[in-house]
Amino acid sequence: MFPVVPEQALLELARTEGGPDTLALLVRDQDTRRLLLLRAVLDAAEAAERSVCTTAQKARLREDWALLTEADRIPSADVPDPDPCPPDPDHRRGHAATRDDRDCGRDRDRQALPGARSAPAHAPAWFANPARARLFHPLTGPWARSCLRGLDAAPGPAEGERALRLRRDLAHFSAIAAVAAAGAGIAYSTRLTARAGVLALPSLGALHTARSGDVPVDVTCADGRLVLRQADAADVTVHLESGVGAWSGALAWTPAHALPGLTPAAPPLPLDDLDPYRELPPGPRHGNLRTPLALDDAERKRWLQVWSGTALALRSGGAQRLAEAGALLRCLIPLETPPDVGTGRGSCSATRREAFGGLLSSTPPDSVTLAATLVHELQHAKLAALGDLVTLHRAGPAARYFAPWRTDPRPYDGLLQGTYSHLAMAAFYQRRALVGGLPDRDWAWAQHARYRAQVGAALPALVGSPDLTVRGRRFVDEMAAVHDRMAGHPAPRGHVARAQAYVACARALWNQRHGSALPPSNG
Repeated sequence: MFPVVPEQALLELARTEGGPDTLALLVRDQDTRRLLLLRAVLDAAEAAERSVCTTAQKARLREDWALLTEADRIPSADVPDPDPCPPDPDHRRGHAATRDDRDCGRDRDRQALPGARSAPAHAPAWFANPARARLFHPLTGPWARSCLRGLDAAPGPAEGERALRLRRDLAHFSAIAAVAAAGAGIAYSTRLTARAGVLALPSLGALHTARSGDVPVDVTCADGRLVLRQADAADVTVHLESGVGAWSGALAWTPAHALPGLTPAAPPLPLDDLDPYRELPPGPRHGNLRTPLALDDAERKRWLQVWSGTALALRSGGAQRLAEAGALLRCLIPLETPPDVGTGRGSCSATRREAFGGLLSSTPPDSVTLAATLVHELQHAKLAALGDLVTLHRAGPAARYFAPWRTDPRPYDGLLQGTYSHLAMAAFYQRRALVGGLPDRDWAWAQHARYRAQVGAALPALVGSPDLTVRGRRFVDEMAAVHDRMAGHPAPRGHVARAQAYVACARALWNQRHGSALPPSNG
């Protein structure tokens, strides 16, 4: 089921690049894994004890999946028919779903209506098909993982926070299905459940309910409009728009927002500050980056201003940087800026392995910083996606390696991830420094020198590891070759000297803190 990575693709990725076919291979594989993850949610729900997932919840899950499948079967007028629809849960039980099975008590038409949202010209298939757009949206991954954690719980009465989380997870899938059906122009009436006073409709917006808590909202979709009805409040009519967002004159409605396509041919890029699954999970990997940011008008305008120059900044660091951003990036998720980031060109960012295509970032100060953030974080996404297809090493999780960009010891895989992204940053800034006429050329040389020195300090441990596989050896050796070739266009000697001094100081401090307690790694 999973593709074989050709040798040429492996070497392209080792150079922190990747042609269109290579990037498309990674994307297709991640999308396939997303469908399998959703199938796992359905299977887990069907297998769960009724004390974990009730009969009514299972029935609603099947009902929502049938609506989602129906939306997937309706082709967009702008693109060819999509790939075969997602797995129908009824097929697992050995029979095709009948019309009555698919209707599941809903009152809806079987034909796409004129109100169906059209896809922007040249939109990729995952965007143009409303069902796929929702299933492949990065934050659907964290939702599915949360569902699986709740459904895999030991049998017994579901109580407290775990029961509340699972109930909300299953209710969110109803919203996902409703949004996909609305995008496909399917008429329906259904009941959704707001979470803590907010009904999030992914890619459309959010309704703030009159009552607090988890309250029901009746939704009717027809002719390109949603009517949201709740107790003790006036109906809210929401008008669908092409692409991302939906507008309403009601103060209770907050529309979803998107940035313009990175290139003229690209679809709008969601700037998602509404999805309830955008928060980073707890753990040491993300430090203090777990606070998502709800944007006000000023912050939104700041994002738009910075974004407007990002394509040019990416292109200045190499045409492949713009191409990989266009191929891999599916949404941006704003984060609050931690107090330790400071001012100037500082920002914080992260990716999540289960949210392929999503990038979390604080509000960047300028376009070059945002471009560098995209370069850095998309390398993590590429290497993680490659790791799903190719075993590069068999090193254990022990944290014992020196990384000049961290104060703590790193496991081998963490060192590989960091070195890979830093190698791309060194290449990005070198290309920018070699472009004549840039006002920040000297600063670009300084950044290149620092990143290249850091990579040079980490490579010996990577190259010398006995835990590399044959293909992993080819990958790391090619990384080292890229690092060596950068010497053909060296940074000014002053920048090189300062970068080497920085790395030497970082190594001395690291050895003082950790060296005596750890076995030798990279010297």
